[in-house]
Amino acid sequence: MSKVKTQFVCRECGNISGKWVGNCPQCSSWNSFDEVVKLKEKPEQHKARINGSQYNNRPTSLKDISVQESDRFTSGIGELDRVLGGGFMPGSFVLLGGDPGIGKSTIALQIAKENKSVRILYTSGEESAGQIKQRALRMEYEESELQVYTETDINQIIEQARKDRPDILVVDSIQTVFRPELTSMPGTVAQIRECAALLMQLAKHEGITVLTIGHVTKEGDLAGPRVLEHMVDTVIQFEGDKSLDYRILRTLKNRFGPAQEIGVFEMTATGLEQVKNPSQLFLSEYDSEVSGNSIVCTMEGSRPVLLEVQALVTPSNYGMPQRTASGFDQRRLSLLIAVLEKRGGFPFSSQDVFLNIAGGMKLSETACDLGVACALVSSLVDKPVAGSLAFIGEVGLGAEVRKVTRLQARVEELKKMGFNKALIPGGSKIAAEGIGLKKINNLQGALKEGMGV
Repeated sequence: MSKVKTQFVCRECGNISGKWVGNCPQCSSWNSFDEVVKLKEKPEQHKARINGSQYNNRPTSLKDISVQESDRFTSGIGELDRVLGGGFMPGSFVLLGGDPGIGKSTIALQIAKENKSVRILYTSGEESAGQIKQRALRMEYEESELQVYTETDINQIIEQARKDRPDILVVDSIQTVFRPELTSMPGTVAQIRECAALLMQLAKHEGITVLTIGHVTKEGDLAGPRVLEHMVDTVIQFEGDKSLDYRILRTLKNRFGPAQEIGVFEMTATGLEQVKNPSQLFLSEYDSEVSGNSIVCTMEGSRPVLLEVQALVTPSNYGMPQRTASGFDQRRLSLLIAVLEKRGGFPFSSQDVFLNIAGGMKLSETACDLGVACALVSSLVDKPVAGSLAFIGEVGLGAEVRKVTRLQARVEELKKMGFNKALIPGGSKIAAEGIGLKKINNLQGALKEGMGV
């Protein structure tokens, strides 16, 4: 009989300890160790269960390895293919995360609907076959060769995948499958790590693309040990408010293409519809006659996207003024307010400041600083920004406007959306027809051009 071994595993980083400790010595997380009971196996038994079959692996010269970009196959969904870097790569391991009900299972099922030439084995441990059929009917997807397999035993799933040899194996979700050799419950650190290792070997040795759906924590991070994200080739995650109709699919990691690429979808009664022009979606309700509103251009991967910045500055009724930001780094907001006070003389110290990025998007790059600063001053002095004007530039601590990357792509997006004028950093070397470009060197010049203050 196999011997029993008790270990404590950190759910954040996968660090293993022989006893319970309050603070993980590797990732410094508190109260993150879970007890795991594992059966000791003989080395030959462990190898057989990991490999499943004997592979004749030998070292291969790099020049003899044939891999081409044309080996990719598309999902039939243009926005998903953009996020993946052009489509699925055979033998890749993809992790799809997101909040409950945001559309993870829907888009996995929609791949089979949009590209009928792709053979998919859809394994589900959360839903019955009848529930999957009901979703397919709601998506108006009836005639299909999609193979549905309701199983949670990872050994059975891998055996079925080797037998059917599909193009894509969908596992919904990694938190529901388990390896019987482990005594821990499904969803624990040990089970997720072991199941992910088996799926990774299946993808690499058999050339089957594995699309695994993962849950997220209340903080919005992917649930499970961090080693799970290191194992997979690509991590994509749904963002956005579930109460809104549109969803944002973002690449967090991609070994086969650029990271931080986004795809935009709209949730409808028949599934997820692609949004080919995100800028038009986010600016659909923009009102240039309201003070505190400005337009900025951010780069999401290789795609320029225009966003609306909304600022509201009101007198504070308390001793400590509020600083609230939605979709923008609050520390960056405090920095810009300090620059406006010190270099511009604007009295923000007695004002409550509320900043919002319309549409639920998040601004992470500093190229949008100029638009945020002008929106704050616009609300403070209650003067709207000039119509058809956009802002591009980073604001330094001396109120200087610094250069940004990919300026040409940003300007082309502004032209496409019908903007007549844009304020850009003074040191930029660019010329464009059909749009007026005003080069500015400091924040004071931008405020004068935008609002006349």
